[in-house]
Amino acid sequence: MPIVPTLTTPRLVLRPFVPEDAPAVHAYLQDIEMARTTATVPHPYPEGAAEAWIVSHAIQHETGEAVVLAITLRDGGMLVGSMTLRMDMAHRRGELAYWVGRPHWSRGYATEAADALMRWGFRTLGLHRVHAAHLTRNPGSGGVLRKIGMRHEGTLRGHVLKWWMLEDLEVWGVLEDELDGMNAA
Repeated sequence: MPIVPTLTTPRLVLRPFVPEDAPAVHAYLQDIEMARTTATVPHPYPEGAAEAWIVSHAIQHETGEAVVLAITLRDGGMLVGSMTLRMDMAHRRGELAYWVGRPHWSRGYATEAADALMRWGFRTLGLHRVHAAHLTRNPGSGGVLRKIGMRHEGTLRGHVLKWWMLEDLEVWGVLEDELDGMNAA
C-alpha cells in the first residue's frame, strides 16, 4: 500500500494521527452525544483508549486493512475529527467511517474530508466501490454520504447492538464510474 497520505482540501488537512492528538480525541469521544451517534464508540470513553487507538493505525496501514486520518483545520491545525477508509482489496472496495467532534458539527467538515479520502481511494488504490453505513437515528451522516455522491442502498434492520438496544443501519455506496463528472464536495 502507498504511504499514509496527507490530503489537503480548501479548509482541511487530513493527516496521520500523532500521539499528541490523544487528549483531543479523548475529549471529543468522551462526550455522550458523540458516542450516541456512532455504532462503536463506548461511553464513558476509557482512559488510555485514545492512545491505544492511535497506535493501532500503523498496524492497520501496514497490513492494508485501513487508512485512518486526522481531520484538521487548514488554518491553525486544530483536530476536528477522524476519517477512515477500511479496505478489502480482494474485492476492490472500501468502507468509509468517520466522526467529527460535536463543537464542529454542521460545518461541512465530514463531507469535505469524506469526499477527499473516497476520491483518493478510487484514484490511488484503484477501488471500484466505496460504501458506508450509519445508525438510522443519525440522519446527518446520511446527508454527508448523499453529498459525496453515494446512493442509499438499504436498511439493515436490528444490525448493531448499541447500549443494549438493537439498532438499524442505513447503507450507502458508490461505484467509481458513478462519480464521473461530479464536482468534489
